[in-house]
Amino acid sequence: MSLRATLDFLLYDWLDVVALTRRKRFADHGRETFDSVLDTCERIAREKFAPFNRLADLEEPHFDGQQVHLPRATHEAARAYVESGMLAAAQDYEIGGMQLPCVVEMAANSFFSMASVSLGAYAMLTSGNASLLMAHGTPMQKAVFARNEFAGRWFGTMCLSEPQAGSSLSDIATRAQPDGADFQADPLGPRYRLRGHKMWISGGDHEITENIIHLVLAKIPGPDGKLIPGVKGISLFIVPKRLVDTEGRLTGERNDVALAGLNHKCGYRGTTNTLLNFGEGRFPVRGGPGAIGYLVGEPGRGLACMFHMMNEARIGVGLGATMLGYAGFLASLDYARQRPQGRPVGPAGKDPSSPPVPIIEHADVKRMLLAQKAYCEGALALELYCARLVDEQYTGEDEAAQEARLLLEVLTPIAKSWPSQWCLEANSLAMQVLGGYGYTRDFPVEQYWRDNRLNMIHEGTHGIQALDLLGRKVLMEDGRGLQLLAQRIEASIALAAAQPAVAPLASSLARALQELVEATRKAWAGAQPDEALANATPYLQAFGHVVLAWMWLELAHRAWACRDRLPPEFVEGKLAAARYFFRYELPCIDAWLSVVAHRDRTCLDLSPQAL
Repeated sequence: MSLRATLDFLLYDWLDVVALTRRKRFADHGRETFDSVLDTCERIAREKFAPFNRLADLEEPHFDGQQVHLPRATHEAARAYVESGMLAAAQDYEIGGMQLPCVVEMAANSFFSMASVSLGAYAMLTSGNASLLMAHGTPMQKAVFARNEFAGRWFGTMCLSEPQAGSSLSDIATRAQPDGADFQADPLGPRYRLRGHKMWISGGDHEITENIIHLVLAKIPGPDGKLIPGVKGISLFIVPKRLVDTEGRLTGERNDVALAGLNHKCGYRGTTNTLLNFGEGRFPVRGGPGAIGYLVGEPGRGLACMFHMMNEARIGVGLGATMLGYAGFLASLDYARQRPQGRPVGPAGKDPSSPPVPIIEHADVKRMLLAQKAYCEGALALELYCARLVDEQYTGEDEAAQEARLLLEVLTPIAKSWPSQWCLEANSLAMQVLGGYGYTRDFPVEQYWRDNRLNMIHEGTHGIQALDLLGRKVLMEDGRGLQLLAQRIEASIALAAAQPAVAPLASSLARALQELVEATRKAWAGAQPDEALANATPYLQAFGHVVLAWMWLELAHRAWACRDRLPPEFVEGKLAAARYFFRYELPCIDAWLSVVAHRDRTCLDLSPQAL
């Protein structure tokens, strides 16, 4: 079945997104609108992105000392995306948006992520950058910076990490000094001069658009001239590559933001990745040293503002990982249907003169394909479910909106990390299905694996997501988020238990949920943080598997309920993938939760010298 068939099932049969059109914000829309958006994005992705995915990988960005060069196809893909209106798809009509539900926007973007995740990254970053400014910027900052980004005239970045401080943002050293005595008088925002270095900045330099708007984390020195330690000293600044006036016109002056070099990556090569120097003096700005930046929000509240973009980006990373896995699944499925090799096990295969069968006839190949289907379609359901929660948070009634907010807090680490791990495994299985051919550049699956390997690292590594989940998310608000999630899962179990086709899965999930809740309690029962968190990553994996089992119970239940109007093979595929996940994957949580519940100290007590 095609991606579009799966999306239609998830959007219309499972999530019932048409019901959103009864809300004032989405009242102008209907299924016809949503289908039109999906059709348009599928076509653009097929014509402008997919044919150039390999080209963007082979002709990676290069810097001639003056500017970064990218293939012409990158520029054309970006232009096609901008012209589609998708940069502002979920935004208000007043700023050029379509007021689409977030869940429809994400479904439409899945086509671009599958066609070429690295060509689509510029737009994802820009949308997140502008959305942050709409939430935390001044009216002038929204009008000048966010609106020009949504229009595609400028693109944006997020500048967090530094060469000496990757995930440890409390250790950043970029400084921001007030720019003169009247620094607060600038209409674009309190004006500062920034000096420092930012590393791993995706989209940090290019010539796709006339300007690049960097959102930069930096510290404002205290009265003693020293940087305030910890995250409380971090502020957020708008630092444009080229300076602009209050009408959004380029002034003709280059800001002191210099490209120090490009990072040459294993995959994801179509997106520039940079080391940027701020205020080094290469492009001196009149009035003093340093790059000019405009404060966003309050001093010392920069990380809180940045989390608006980071959380949006984490769901976007999860979607990108999902669709790379999905692309590999479809490629290996097509190959397995056409590649003849071997004969059936048993009497029918004993005649060596009989013709070989397509490898999809072999049980182990079916296993690898079914695993990919279970990982990728389950992950896609999770990402769209999270996007549906975003819509509920911003357009639902008060109680429903608060519940959506809490569920998103708990599920965001899973939405980012689970597809990053298991859809990468799907890519590995796709290579295995192709055998030696999968390890060559003659087929696309090796690139999908290389591209996907980044997703366990950026926007918060796997270990960071694990610490966030066990150390903060399941404890916040006296554990209300975890309790609410458990209630939602229990409600699904109760519905599925009454349906014989999926009742055995419901009972398995009930046991797994109880085991997860009990392990969470034991992990923190009288424990010190270092002891409780020593096995946070196995906890993350187990938590993710329980959530994905919930997704598959929901999908199997719904597919069976709609069996009279869905193609029989579609329903069979959903039920088979659900059974696979429950029988092959869900039992893994026993080992993971055992070390969590017993607070195993193997890794905590190991001396570095022993390694």
